[in-house]
This record gives sequence, C-alpha cells and structure tokens, in this order.
Amino acid sequence: MKRSIFSSSFSSCRGFGARWVGRLNRIDLGDERGDVPGWVLVTLMTAGLVVALWTVAGSTLTDVFTNAIAKVTSAI
Repeated sequence: MKRSIFSSSFSSCRGFGARWVGRLNRIDLGDERGDVPGWVLVTLMTAGLVVALWTVAGSTLTDVFTNAIAKVTSAI
C-alpha cells in the first residue's frame, strides 16, 4: 500500500508551488521501515570503543579529570 505526504488534490495548483507539491506527492512511505540494524551496529561499536579506550587509558583519563576538577575548585 502506497501512502504519500500530500493528497493529489493539491497537484492542480499552478506555478512554482505545484512543482514542489508534485515532487512531494511522489514520495513513497509504504515501505519505510527505518534502519534499526544500522543504529544497533553504531550503538554497539560506540560502546565497544568506549570500553576499549577506558581499558587502555582509564587511569590516565581519571588523573586528567581529577587534576582538572582540582584546578577549577582551587580557583574559586
């Protein structure tokens, strides 16, 4: 089943707007399922990068954060 954003009654308009409505009327929304597997893969890869980075440089990142907080709080 094909659905469109605009109904075909708007395509009878003349001029510049009619061209845009005609283009938008041809957008097929019937088969839109999204890209869930792609987003799951991106999320898992991001989590994997965070874990790998934390494993390699966790103590250094903790020291950098602690020093930065100490400098900010001592300036007040």
